Amino acid sequence: MQRRNTLMLLCLLAAFLFVGCNRVKLDPKRPVTVTMWHNYGGQMQNVMDELIDEFNSTIGRKKGVIISVTSISASKDIQEKLYMIAAGDPGAPEMPDLFTAYPKTALILWQQGLLAPLDEEFTQKELDAYLPQFIEEGRLADGRLYVFPIAKSTEVLFVNQTLFDRFSAATGVQLDSLATFEGIAEAAVKYYEWTDALTPDQDNDGKTFFTADSWFNLAHVGMAQLGGEFIYPDHLNITSDLFLPIWDFSVLPAFAGGYAVTDSYSSELSRTGEIVCSLGSTAGILFYGDSITYPDNTRENVTYTILPYPIIRDGEKFALQRGGGMCVRRSTPQKEHAAALFLKWFTQPEQNMRFVSTTGYLPVTKEAFENNIKKEMTAAKTQNLKKLLETATYMYREYTFLVPPNYEQLDSLSRDYEKRLKQIMLEGRQRVRKEHKALSVVNEELYQDFVNP
Repeated sequence: MQRRNTLMLLCLLAAFLFVGCNRVKLDPKRPVTVTMWHNYGGQMQNVMDELIDEFNSTIGRKKGVIISVTSISASKDIQEKLYMIAAGDPGAPEMPDLFTAYPKTALILWQQGLLAPLDEEFTQKELDAYLPQFIEEGRLADGRLYVFPIAKSTEVLFVNQTLFDRFSAATGVQLDSLATFEGIAEAAVKYYEWTDALTPDQDNDGKTFFTADSWFNLAHVGMAQLGGEFIYPDHLNITSDLFLPIWDFSVLPAFAGGYAVTDSYSSELSRTGEIVCSLGSTAGILFYGDSITYPDNTRENVTYTILPYPIIRDGEKFALQRGGGMCVRRSTPQKEHAAALFLKWFTQPEQNMRFVSTTGYLPVTKEAFENNIKKEMTAAKTQNLKKLLETATYMYREYTFLVPPNYEQLDSLSRDYEKRLKQIMLEGRQRVRKEHKALSVVNEELYQDFVNP
């Protein structure tokens, strides 16, 4: 009898946990208002507004939930306000019930006990419908889910096919060579030499071929492709032998003039014809148009090809997942449940694809990737967007998406790496040009400076 009673208790407990997300009852006659901050502007804001209105007039009305957007501002501004709230600043605004945030910001809020865990609001079956890497990124130090994915991005290679075709016809370099980092490096040096030779009466006026929006991300992903770790809580693994091919790819073509070193987004350089290809976020697709305007104000129509994230030769197919998610403020069970109800509805394939389809962001569920995204390819409003969706679908099948680490020092490590690497690129180029030193000599000198500051 005692054994039977114990078994019954265990079954009741399991049943309680399984239906935990339904334990809170909402009253349609007394709707719960959930305040929201988000950072989506432009077309994404329009779609967000439409979806919120649709939710409020359907599921929200039926269940007793009203979503009220009280602030729309840039990610940096939202982050600053949330930091003020976490610090208890007297001038901090009232914390919203639902807001967009990156895991690094969520970590600060979690440490102050300000976030509601979302695991109990979802059954395991519901969570299994999402890409596991996207869910994993939202788990913080205690292993619970605090940042819920609503739209993600990854990085791809944007290629100005019009400019590349001219280069290819003259040199024989083929598009498939850009599938590897080594191939991009070789093409960049050849492009500089080819464009420099077009004006034999002027020395050192070749053009740059490539740049990356984040050299830090490139190193992180490159190390993962080789089976190593690049980022640790308080330092970067730049002394590893696995880092050497990443170093060589990053700096040697820059010393030879083949890379653009800039603090601007690569799309800006692409729109003026200053580069042929670049590595950047899928969410940047809207900034690549169908023409380029040269410095002399002449304009040329161009087409783009969008390739999957490059691989280091003999490396594995890894790419970085990017983007934040939605967090829920710890408040009352009713408000937390109401916010989670909206997140469930918003991330269903139909709604989620409407939100991301015209932006370059990626959906967050397996079903959307495997079924809904195919319809969007057919209905895509631009060729660039269609090509992007095709590439994203291929990467979904073939690549592993990396979960970025969530360390407090990550921002400072990233900023320092980017700053120092770009300084090295510029200094190395100057030494090669003015001091007429061999690339190998400059490379060794500057690598030692880099790893032993």
